Amino acid sequence: MSTCRSEGWTVLEVLIVLVIGMVLAAFSYPSYSQFVLRSKRVEGQAALQLLMQQQERYFSAHNSYIVFSPASTEPAERQFKWWSGASAAGSAYEIEAKACDDDTIENCVQLIASPGTSQVDANYKDDECGNLILTSTGLRLATGQGVRCWH
Repeated sequence: MSTCRSEGWTVLEVLIVLVIGMVLAAFSYPSYSQFVLRSKRVEGQAALQLLMQQQERYFSAHNSYIVFSPASTEPAERQFKWWSGASAAGSAYEIEAKACDDDTIENCVQLIASPGTSQVDANYKDDECGNLILTSTGLRLATGQGVRCWH
């Protein structure tokens, strides 16, 4: 008496596994996208805070803050990193420093992190928060409509 052993998968079993995989992917992708967005936003916030510390050290030595941007050519301005990540091309935010609105650079500086410009990862977008802004007076702002941009 011989027994017949079935080896391999039937088409139905493969289809069931594929459907389950697609359903799991459909549920997990939005969570993953939000995680990536929040982690890039934290990258921008951390860069702003580090640059503000560097601005405060500069202020202590020169009794003024300093403006900078990716286009800066002056050696003093070039000492400030204008991108948020490890390299400009892989960064989510481009950063510039300018005088606070209605004030001078001697009194107040605002650091502005702009998401996904041509100088950094242009594919990154943060429509919820837009630009992240940190001022030397301690204000933390965002140009978007998000309410949890600095949490």
